[in-house]
Amino acid sequence: MEKLDGIAHRIPTGVYKLLLVVATVIWGLSFVVMKDAVDVLQPAYLIGFRFLATGAILAALFFRRLRAALSGERALDYLVKGTILGVVCYLAFWVQTIGLDHTTPGKNAFLTATYCVIVPFAWWAIARKRPTAFNLVAAVMAVCGIGLVSLAGSLSELTMGFGDAMTLVSALLFAVHIVYVSKFSEKSDVLVLTLLQFAVGGVCGVAYGACFETLPPAESLTPAFWMNMAYLVVFASCVALVIQNVALAHVPPAQASLFLSLESVFGVLFSVLLYGEEIGLRLVGGFALIFVAIVVSETFPLKSKAGDDAPALALETPGGPVVSPEPLGMLGARDADGRAAVESMQEEASWSKSGTT
Repeated sequence: MEKLDGIAHRIPTGVYKLLLVVATVIWGLSFVVMKDAVDVLQPAYLIGFRFLATGAILAALFFRRLRAALSGERALDYLVKGTILGVVCYLAFWVQTIGLDHTTPGKNAFLTATYCVIVPFAWWAIARKRPTAFNLVAAVMAVCGIGLVSLAGSLSELTMGFGDAMTLVSALLFAVHIVYVSKFSEKSDVLVLTLLQFAVGGVCGVAYGACFETLPPAESLTPAFWMNMAYLVVFASCVALVIQNVALAHVPPAQASLFLSLESVFGVLFSVLLYGEEIGLRLVGGFALIFVAIVVSETFPLKSKAGDDAPALALETPGGPVVSPEPLGMLGARDADGRAAVESMQEEASWSKSGTT
């Protein structure tokens, strides 16, 4: 492990910053991939199967860590916290996917990203930690940006599409999820909470799907669909998670937040290139306001002493545990200490290698 640490410290910081950009590219593309997948598999089933597969892969990789936590004195505590996080995370992704089914991937990406502006206010409501002036400015900018992106019609008859509205609801749920993760992870292993979150969320999705959704006919499960699912599970969940955790151990939080906020930008870019989304001046203006609001909300509080108590967090979708002051990736499966996450991965990897020789 010392040899791995030595190699890691010799790698330029710019490489780790590039890794963060790679993670945001993966998550940005996932909005278009999800759009295609939800055309075949309904939202609850889609999220359920995705979460179960991701949880199974991570459980296999970190089995010893999971077993140690669930066989100890705090097993019940982990199960309760994991269940709460799993339910909230499932609801956030489920509502987001419903929104994606009724709007464009680009809008879904940027409107989901407003969760990072909501987080300080959710933190205030739950943990009684007052947001900073930067958070207030960011909130006003985000609201204006949302208006440009989502509202249609004359000033006297403004309306918002169903997909955009559901996406904003998912952003609120993601913000609540982040705050609870921040609270729960103070004295818990965040990776274990992440695994339990995926397991519980997966069960919720499959259970809801079995009751209220229908499985698609076998002929619709084409190779393209399975490639989409593989991308969501392997790349958008597992690979991006590892890339993010490794990079966060070597990049300052304020800079990391800025790089990870590019997720929404790549979401729009891929939506234009692959989905054919048309971007007018009004959408460009709205996206710009939302992006600047994200940057203000994520980076300025980290540079201000007044913002030390509030989590300046950034998502993906999507998608688990994030702790102040680190930003959230699409799946939110991040360790409270990036370096600790890297060391745990190195330890598990060395154990796996010794077990196969």
